[in-house]
Amino acid sequence: MNTPQRIIVHLDLDTFFLSVELLNHPEHIGKPAFVGGRERGVVTSASYEARAFGVRSGMPSRKALQLCPQAIVLGGSRGEYSRYSRWVTQIIAAKAPLFEKASVDEFYIDLTGMQKFFDPLQWTIDLRKQIMDETKLPISFGMASNKMMAKIATNQAKPNGYVQVPFGREKDFLAPLAAGEIPGVGEQTQLVLAHMGIKTVNDIFLAGEKILEERLGKWGTDLWQKSQGIHIREVTSWHEAKSI
Repeated sequence: MNTPQRIIVHLDLDTFFLSVELLNHPEHIGKPAFVGGRERGVVTSASYEARAFGVRSGMPSRKALQLCPQAIVLGGSRGEYSRYSRWVTQIIAAKAPLFEKASVDEFYIDLTGMQKFFDPLQWTIDLRKQIMDETKLPISFGMASNKMMAKIATNQAKPNGYVQVPFGREKDFLAPLAAGEIPGVGEQTQLVLAHMGIKTVNDIFLAGEKILEERLGKWGTDLWQKSQGIHIREVTSWHEAKSI
């Protein structure tokens, strides 16, 4: 019995915290800005204008201001973040046959088998448009044969776009990308790979499973499989937690 072709969508609200802040402060649109503390704390979300100066999420706010002194620092409106996240979740829940809320601004949808009833790509384009029209938030999505590929596709689609990876072309799509585009490849792993002369995902594949396992242990085997677009983790059905 043939296994049906999986159709997985990953949606990610672009610079979510900052996008919510800019709805309330439209005068700062198009300027270097980030959400975080001025003296303490870390950057939780940065505009693409601020990223051009090297500002990144997770960076200490003080360092961000050293890199980009003209950056506008916006305070955190936690209640608003929760409200918008619930709003987007409700829109998706009303339409999607099976979805997973991976974080406050990130979602997976499993549309496997749904091609019998509608065009999955057009359905997702329409869903994205509805989210943007109703919430005014930018959102990107990737569509592929598994969760990892869909997430990588979303990263390539940003800002505020979408990318579909043709089924069977996963390895070709990944080949020219930087090794760090594979989820789980952090700074430490990138240093090890760079020392091995590995810069791209295709370099990871060409290095071979045996060499990678010798240098990185079990993670090396997983990494070699991921370089081919192989990933088996399924979308987990999401249910809102009820307070007692």
